[in-house]
Amino acid sequence: MGDSATASLPMARRPSKSSSSSCISRGLIVFAAAAVLLVVFYGICSSFSANFSSIYAQRSRVSLGRRRRLPNATFYDDPSVSYLIGRPVDDWDAKRREWRRLNPHVAAGHERIFMVSGSQAGPCRNPVGDHLLLRLFKNKADYCRRHGIELLYNTALLHPKMNSYWAKIPVIRAAMLAHPEAEWVWWVDSDAAFTDMDFELPMSRYRSHNMVVHGWSHLIYEERSWVSLNAGVFLIRNCQWSLDFMAEWASMGPTSPDHARWGKILKDELKDKLYSEADDQSVLVYILLKQKERWGDKIYLESEFDFESYWLGTVGRLEGFDRAYTAVEQREEELRRRHAEATSRAYGRMREERMGSETPRRPLITHFTGCQPCSGDHNEMYTAESCLEGMQRALHFADNQVLRDYGFRHADLLSADVVPLPFDYPATY
Repeated sequence: MGDSATASLPMARRPSKSSSSSCISRGLIVFAAAAVLLVVFYGICSSFSANFSSIYAQRSRVSLGRRRRLPNATFYDDPSVSYLIGRPVDDWDAKRREWRRLNPHVAAGHERIFMVSGSQAGPCRNPVGDHLLLRLFKNKADYCRRHGIELLYNTALLHPKMNSYWAKIPVIRAAMLAHPEAEWVWWVDSDAAFTDMDFELPMSRYRSHNMVVHGWSHLIYEERSWVSLNAGVFLIRNCQWSLDFMAEWASMGPTSPDHARWGKILKDELKDKLYSEADDQSVLVYILLKQKERWGDKIYLESEFDFESYWLGTVGRLEGFDRAYTAVEQREEELRRRHAEATSRAYGRMREERMGSETPRRPLITHFTGCQPCSGDHNEMYTAESCLEGMQRALHFADNQVLRDYGFRHADLLSADVVPLPFDYPATY
């Protein structure tokens, strides 16, 4: 049975020599076709690459040519000028000077100041954090309105690595390019409140400087203290020096591959620094210590008035300031005259001239360092209640100075309620 089954199957054919040759020929044809396609594809890619490079170069030439053809071309028409931190801008003083020449109607005012502040983009974790930030923003807007200063309040993170206290540097740099009409940029932390709405910065004092920060020389160079200055409030001139300085400042920040190493160096160098983190304030002190010849001569350490004041030593004195200023106005009838808000600075100057040296001055800014109103993660030295109460008192104290021009004041420093002011206030108060 096995043999018959085998016989019934068709016999397998053995390949002939002619079939083998045919297969080889077809393989050579396929290989040759593939080679031709590869050559064609390479040619197309090379042509595309060459064309792309040519187009890019052509666009660059067109861009350059376009700038040359524009009647009033400025640095804004130059694609090499970038708002990004880490992209140097050369010859900024000349670029800015040319822009000001072409825009004299915008650039009027030699010491024009542009204020910048900001906070995070998302909602606060602290239940009352958003309300406090709104009140702190209003406080800055009030001061700016009374002094003819423009305010930018930024909530965008302009560099993904430069967050928290480092976020200010990319914003300030971008503001300088966006506002060449401004001679100075004034950074004010979101947790800082103006507590003297009439005070005018003594700008003539800073004529030979490019940066103004609240600090004390002996605490920097002798004590080597990381709290010898405060980096939360400062003025910086809109100039090439400042762009270069901020690049140096940021070079030890989170964008540096040696950021962690810098934190350890700062902890070793600064006597009272408790943690090994390269924060902006410690880096600023370190730059002054190590590069004084390069940068120090252009940085003014302001200690003649409270450019910013530590809140814990200020909020308990607010009623005393109020009594002292009220006493001056009770004595000087001219200071009690009702007036438009637009003339409030003139009245502030008049009051200052008539105040004796023994009269305590209100701090320009009260800084709630360590309170963290948005996150609520306050320093363990304080309680959440003391921070909240301190902010309410400082904000109402400042608000009273604003409301005075509208005929009202708060019932007390912890009350949102207001009361009308009698005529000739505070003579009869």
